[in-house]
Amino acid sequence: MTDRAPQTGLDHLMSPNSVAIIGASSDPNRISGRAVRYLLEGDYTGRIYPVNPKRDEIQGLKAYPVLAELPEVPDVALLFVPAAGTEQAVRDCVAAGVKAAIVCSAGYAESGDEGRALQDRIVEVARAGGLRLLGPNCLGIFNSSIGFFGTFTQSLDRDKPAPGPVGIVSQSGAYGSHIATLARMRGLGVTYWMTTGNEADIDVAEALEWMAGREDVKVIMAYVEGVRDGSRFRAALDLARRNRKPVVMMKVGRSEVGARAASSHTASLAGSDAIYDALFRQHGVYRATTTEEQVDVAYACAGGVFPKGDTLGVVTLSGGAGVLISDAAERNHLDVAPMPAEAARVLQELLPFATVDNPVDTTAQALNDMSLLSRNMEVMLEQGGYDMLLGFFSTLPMTRTLAVPLKQAIMAGCERYSDRIVALEMIGPEDMIRDYEAAGFLVFEDADRAVQALGALAWIARAWDRPEEGGAALPAASGLRPGALSEHASKALLRDAGLPLPFETLATSAREAAMAARGGRVVMKIASPDILHKTEMGGVIVGVDGPEAAGEAYDTLIASAADKAPDARIEGVIVAPMAPEGIEAIVGVSRDPVFGPAVMFGLGGIHVEVLKDVSFRLAPFGPSEARAMVDEIRGRALLDGVRGAAGADLSALTELLVWVSEFAAANAGSLETIDLNPVRLMPDGLVILDALVVGSDTRREPQKGD
Repeated sequence: MTDRAPQTGLDHLMSPNSVAIIGASSDPNRISGRAVRYLLEGDYTGRIYPVNPKRDEIQGLKAYPVLAELPEVPDVALLFVPAAGTEQAVRDCVAAGVKAAIVCSAGYAESGDEGRALQDRIVEVARAGGLRLLGPNCLGIFNSSIGFFGTFTQSLDRDKPAPGPVGIVSQSGAYGSHIATLARMRGLGVTYWMTTGNEADIDVAEALEWMAGREDVKVIMAYVEGVRDGSRFRAALDLARRNRKPVVMMKVGRSEVGARAASSHTASLAGSDAIYDALFRQHGVYRATTTEEQVDVAYACAGGVFPKGDTLGVVTLSGGAGVLISDAAERNHLDVAPMPAEAARVLQELLPFATVDNPVDTTAQALNDMSLLSRNMEVMLEQGGYDMLLGFFSTLPMTRTLAVPLKQAIMAGCERYSDRIVALEMIGPEDMIRDYEAAGFLVFEDADRAVQALGALAWIARAWDRPEEGGAALPAASGLRPGALSEHASKALLRDAGLPLPFETLATSAREAAMAARGGRVVMKIASPDILHKTEMGGVIVGVDGPEAAGEAYDTLIASAADKAPDARIEGVIVAPMAPEGIEAIVGVSRDPVFGPAVMFGLGGIHVEVLKDVSFRLAPFGPSEARAMVDEIRGRALLDGVRGAAGADLSALTELLVWVSEFAAANAGSLETIDLNPVRLMPDGLVILDALVVGSDTRREPQKGD
């Protein structure tokens, strides 16, 4: 059973029994006239009430001079009035008891301060009167299952979308119209379509939440430029994942507006796009990079069948195509696994002229007896055990003599395997392609696109199957204050909160430093909240051996600080044991203004400084997400040890990431950043060698509108 989102005004908005068009035109080609025409052409099942004081009749419908004279209170009002007249129109809707209004006109917040003030006023009026607003500056909505086309988009001039498994939410009206048209051309039915415009009231998060709770929506396509309500957006994605409803997202704007203070590696790497990317990975949202990819993946998802694994069997009439597909499979993280020995033996007997490894190249000889092709596909699905099967048949469906036998053979070979995904690369007449699709096959004109879509299905299935784990509820840290803490103070804060950190001494004299160094070789570092990059100003001495050397190092560090940072507050000198050798990594936290604290992981050195090889997750999270973010970095293989080098204790690393996420969540209102850099990863455990904690000077949670 599908979980539902909390009841909102969107039910009335998306499935109205009656609609008023305020400012309706008798000209079916004008903006306000198209909305009337589309409702009539779509055979809308509800009542239509044009409102225009200058007309008695509009496109064959009785027109009314004012909203108050309608014979009933409409569920939805479409407002086609200039911006200057919108406030009064909204007041009229409130007075009449209308539940929802769509403001289609422009000239509001997007146009400057005056327009923003107007937008704020209409929102205030609407909220006081219990009226939900969509827009302004939007293209409207439609629900094709009831013929409700509350929009003026010219993309509906040719024909109207048929109901189907797809729901579309778009902040851009033009892009929303574009992908709805492409989906229709791809043979996908689109039941619900919503453009949110300026989002003065209803935003993309609420729209996603509503569609995620609909039984009749099987896949959601979304276009997002930015999010105002981070918590609701996450809740919507959580609902979609819980209902195993794929969200295929186009998120534009890869700027690094979220990168802030240069004092923190984490903050400088945590651009806004990196946070969105982490959010989507964490919630199982597939992020498309092109419109073509978005439509292809939505098409693949619409069938509702997802693979249990990532193995791909390939049957082809061309050896070259098999190589192309294998290369594409590697790029999309699919396993073109070798044919099991028994399956290979059976296939070799069946097709002695074929290459029976995977890919299976049947050659054109298989076309002489189409039953061989059927049996080939059966063996690959049954004995081969492949999660997905891709057949390369190119232009054969366009061949008069082979098209029908080919279709019969393919369908016969796969008819017992409706739980498997079978994709076909072929070019043929539209009616034949639709026959294949009706039988459950995915059909692509390009093999590379087919493999990309199959890879997306496998990725979504893996994301859904990853356990949903919440972090533990840690108490907030009592000693966290605004501004940067010194390394010593940062470590003390984290140690008090429960993070195991190695013992170290804060020496305030050469004598104390000498005493602290009696146990063996040590590293010594200046401790100051004003000196965050200690190495650059000579604030670190490594390999100090013995008390005498430690006393001298203390004096050197204090003198260097006085010379290069004369105004800095000096707490003393940290004296810590030398750590064992290992792999250096960085773990950090930055606070995103919309989504709150995000945890970063990456390898140290060139990997973070130059390659920016890092991964992010929003806090809090559990072990499965921690392991996933570790596996995402390009340098992941180094953690297993290469060329005889020791690997890393991944369990200890996972525990650290989870704890940091829990700490960040508990202190979301007062924490700006954390840098644990470096963290030395060893075969047995890890050591945090340096720490920086920066408290926020705002001390608040992320809020809607940030």
